[in-house]
Amino acid sequence: MDKCISVFDMLKVGVGPSSSHTLGPWRAAEKFLSEIRANGFFAETFAVKVDLYGSLSLTGKGHATDLAVMLGLSGQDPEYIPVENIGSIITDIQNSQTLQLGNEKTIGFSFLTDIVFHKNFLPFHANGLTFTAFKENGDAYASTFYSIGGGFVVKEEQNNENSTDFTCAFPYPIDTAVELLHYCSEHQLKISEVVYANEISMRPEALVHSELLRIWNTMLECMYIGCHTDGILPGGLNVKRRAFDMHQNLLGNGQYNNPQEWLQTIRKTEVKFRQILKWVSCFALAVNEVNAALGRVVTAPTNGSAGVIPAVLMYYMVIENHQAGDDEVKKFLMVAGEVGSIFKKGATISAAMGGCQAEIGVSSAMAAAALCELMGGSPEQVLMAAEIAMEHHLGLTCDPIGGLVQIPCIERNTMGAIKAINAAELALETDAKNAKVPLDKVINTMWQTAKDMNSKYKETSEGGLAVAVNIADC
Repeated sequence: MDKCISVFDMLKVGVGPSSSHTLGPWRAAEKFLSEIRANGFFAETFAVKVDLYGSLSLTGKGHATDLAVMLGLSGQDPEYIPVENIGSIITDIQNSQTLQLGNEKTIGFSFLTDIVFHKNFLPFHANGLTFTAFKENGDAYASTFYSIGGGFVVKEEQNNENSTDFTCAFPYPIDTAVELLHYCSEHQLKISEVVYANEISMRPEALVHSELLRIWNTMLECMYIGCHTDGILPGGLNVKRRAFDMHQNLLGNGQYNNPQEWLQTIRKTEVKFRQILKWVSCFALAVNEVNAALGRVVTAPTNGSAGVIPAVLMYYMVIENHQAGDDEVKKFLMVAGEVGSIFKKGATISAAMGGCQAEIGVSSAMAAAALCELMGGSPEQVLMAAEIAMEHHLGLTCDPIGGLVQIPCIERNTMGAIKAINAAELALETDAKNAKVPLDKVINTMWQTAKDMNSKYKETSEGGLAVAVNIADC
């Protein structure tokens, strides 16, 4: 039985602003609740303390890590919680000094003292957190988790950061790009067909179809909301939303009543190069502005890079192929998810471990590969597109100002999306036999670059733009 990473592991529905600093800690809190229920500790739990370490501490407040652990301990599900309820739940915890543990029992909880930020790093991973439950008699149960990027959460005894909780027997087990190409060649399959065979080996076909479309509809709704919401993003940087004005300038007085009609309306707009460039940027900005405001997004493969894949898929839908529908959407997402899983297995998708090359770089590679297949690329060209996209993100640092997923993160999504489109076009115009850099080599290089990178450029807000510009300057 091999470790398997599904498309639905790489593309998760959740809440912003960060997959590793918000969604991961939220899921860790849920896992902790499961542990204390399983060992009989839950019924007598009198208090809970949360200790945050490393990057989770250094940029945790900007990433809403403290809010995420409270919501997780309260039994809220990030995939389905009405995002408009988040503020009131947090306010109730702060004002009452209590928390509804697992949404079942009331315990005392101080927002100021029961979440402790430690600047030191735990040795296993940069994103560590420990939950401790206490009984009234003083007995305690503690458990440490690591948020390793993309919403994945592991414990140290799982041995390595690329472990998953799910084991399976894919018909086409894949760890590397070479293995993926082998299956495509041997069985004369497209990459999306290989991925589909793997997915239906563990889920009913109808569920695979419906979940892929749910992911797309969440992406589409996120773009729609972002393009129709004006104002200032929360957090103190006073960042003005830009997607709203850009969308108004591009679409004018177009008439529509929902996201699907909106898509059709965009298809009727002018498609000169500058307009295309602006549309792609607008879609990416929209997603990450929603993400920055604790909105619902699809982790793709992380929240900080959530705008790249929907922007490129939307580009294909509204610019390249007006006849595109559900089939193209599903193929795109399956290829993107598979490429992302190869990066996760061979390197990392955590900015706290690899810098922003692990987020925007990987998302750009995922989008480039998916677009290339939809535009007729061979499996070799598809993986070349992924390689080109990552090659030109190598060394990209993660230096969020104020620890917020806003500057430079939001704009970086627009750049990742544009690079993905360019990478796909370059691959389509290239004989894959002439490729000089295989995808596996660039993945290995990305991981080596990550290990060599100074820690202050890995989502700590201790280097780069994060120290060159501060909140007071904004």
